[in-house]
Amino acid sequence: MKIYCKNTHEYLSMLGGEKVIDLIPRLKEELPFRPICAYVNNKTEDLHFPLFSPKQVEFLSAESDTGRRVYVRSLCMMLYKAVTEVLPGVTLRIDHSIAGAQYCRLTKDDEVTPVTRDLIVDLMNHLRDLVDSDIPFRRHERLTADVIEMYRQQGLKAKVTLLESLHELYTTYYRLGDISDGFYGPLALSTNFISEFYLKPYKEGFLLFACNEEKAEEKLKKNPPEEKMYKAFTDQIRFNDIIKVRNVGELNKAVQEKRTPHLINVAEAMHEKLIGRISDEIAARRKEGAGGIVLVAGPSSSGKTTSTKRLGIQLSTNLISPKMISLDDYFVNREDNPRDESGDYDFESLYALDLQRLNSDLRRLLDGEVVNIPTYSFELGRRIEKEKPLRLDKNDVLLIEGIHGLNPELTHSIPQDKVFKVYVSALTTLKIDNHNWISTSDNRLLRRIVRDNKYRGTSAFETIRRWPSVRRGEEKWIFPFSENADATFNSSLIFELGVMKDFAIPLLRQVPRDNVAYSQAFRLMKLLSYFESIPPDQIPFTSLLREFLGGSSFSYT
Repeated sequence: MKIYCKNTHEYLSMLGGEKVIDLIPRLKEELPFRPICAYVNNKTEDLHFPLFSPKQVEFLSAESDTGRRVYVRSLCMMLYKAVTEVLPGVTLRIDHSIAGAQYCRLTKDDEVTPVTRDLIVDLMNHLRDLVDSDIPFRRHERLTADVIEMYRQQGLKAKVTLLESLHELYTTYYRLGDISDGFYGPLALSTNFISEFYLKPYKEGFLLFACNEEKAEEKLKKNPPEEKMYKAFTDQIRFNDIIKVRNVGELNKAVQEKRTPHLINVAEAMHEKLIGRISDEIAARRKEGAGGIVLVAGPSSSGKTTSTKRLGIQLSTNLISPKMISLDDYFVNREDNPRDESGDYDFESLYALDLQRLNSDLRRLLDGEVVNIPTYSFELGRRIEKEKPLRLDKNDVLLIEGIHGLNPELTHSIPQDKVFKVYVSALTTLKIDNHNWISTSDNRLLRRIVRDNKYRGTSAFETIRRWPSVRRGEEKWIFPFSENADATFNSSLIFELGVMKDFAIPLLRQVPRDNVAYSQAFRLMKLLSYFESIPPDQIPFTSLLREFLGGSSFSYT
């Protein structure tokens, strides 16, 4: 049979049953990198994947986005093995990403195990021994009942709970020496592929970097762990512990036991409480003569718009009158918009905004003048002037929502004591299990896929295609300024992916299989397959999630 290699644009002859890795010697050294995985018909597979019919194969390096995920997953299994050897009976918890690394904790009987420098040295040495030993990651598939029993013997309770909630007949897992583990994506061929890593003590645990010490320290210097972000993550993790829904298996169990309405009410109440606290802080500053302008910022699909509207309601209970404008109305005309490296319009750039007009209008409003706020027509790609007079009275606060709210250059001519900054982001803390976290980026991408299709008629394919550009814009224009915030609001909802599932999967299925975007669509469908569906009619009309699903009591026009 013929296999088409996309890297070299040639057909190669193979026998049925040969593996993807068997293609490599036939490429005559035309592959300029050591592959860690491959797209097979635009689905990510490990290099041991068997080929029984004609396929398209594209080899991927560890430097690619998909290859990086394979690298990190493989490193996490190696870390799990190292922990079992250094600290038998201790549980490894990989909680979330922060500062370009994975934040990990060690616990025993739900009590945190202290992380010392000697322990870090021992773990690093064990990881190096694994690399030198070149142990293969072996993929297996067995009856789920057998896999559950295997996980139970290893003390992997979260994996047991998840598999028991899914009721699948067979389950795929990996073996590394004498331990087993499961991941929602493929791993590398062997431990020798995972040659660079670094562990650094941090807070109650440590940071796991998928690079060497020099690169890790460079990352930390450029992007140090954000204290406010860490606190927001930690507060949510404690909340998850209290309501006993820390992973997808426990969420599925709550759905199956019809405890979802209570769970939703508690999560929504937590949102309201957090927004109320931010409102109280703004009110306290107003009494001291500060404030006047509140900037609400965050990355794409973080829920900035609904957060701003709900904050306005809470301010009203503090006897403050909220008035709102959007940074979108200060976009420059389309022909003046900066472009990105690909030549596309860079709508995420700070300089897509008319900073001079914005600062002039804000100064005049703070001085008590009446200002005519501009209107931007996305259909025409230019600003149009309408009668939109605005004035700030004594008890008024101006709420401005937009991605650049934390950037000091946005309001460079405004006294900083007159500005209060709120950072909104979906800091997902629900995990698939203790070794598989849910990316905050994936959570926001799913929100955006559903919202853009509903309100803008945009296909999932187009949203996925543009997502890398959106992410580059966030890395450049948003994340570096997150610590400038006076308050941080975690907009994630512990139940949301269960609700999002039935909205997103039909859209993801429409992504063409002959396009590389299908690899991302398939990965997201795999993630959602772990969730029990939650009916959307249980979601309150004031919920932030309604911004993406529709049916909100708030107006977004």
